[in-house]
Amino acid sequence: MEVILKQDVKDLGKKGQKVSVSDGYARNFLFPRGLAMEANTQALNELKNRESAEKHRIAVELEQANANAAKLSGKTLKISAKAGQNGKLFGSVTAKEIAETIKNSFGIEIDKRKITAEDIKTFGTYECEVKFPQNVTAKLYVLIGE
Repeated sequence: MEVILKQDVKDLGKKGQKVSVSDGYARNFLFPRGLAMEANTQALNELKNRESAEKHRIAVELEQANANAAKLSGKTLKISAKAGQNGKLFGSVTAKEIAETIKNSFGIEIDKRKITAEDIKTFGTYECEVKFPQNVTAKLYVLIGE
């Protein structure tokens, strides 16, 4: 019997996969527990639609990530901070502040955990890397001044 798995089943397959199993296994184990459904034409069409919707979502996400990365690549962000006499900052400039500056300057919402930057504790220019979905990255520069 052909079934489509609703959840991952150990030693059988992953969610959304179409697999062949014995009739008894399907009727006595998979169906009662809601782990699978029969692979009829309606279920197969649903599976195809779900797969095509997922492919479309990934394509749109990739396009958006590339557009955002193109906006940010090579740009320089200016962040002002207070410092002592020798140019050492009071505290440090964090990824959260960089994310807020990107949002204010470019209108791109970025999670602070997606920004890789070294600890910024003095004035100067630093290189940062911003990670977008689908393994898209952009390098930008952060200029710290008064």
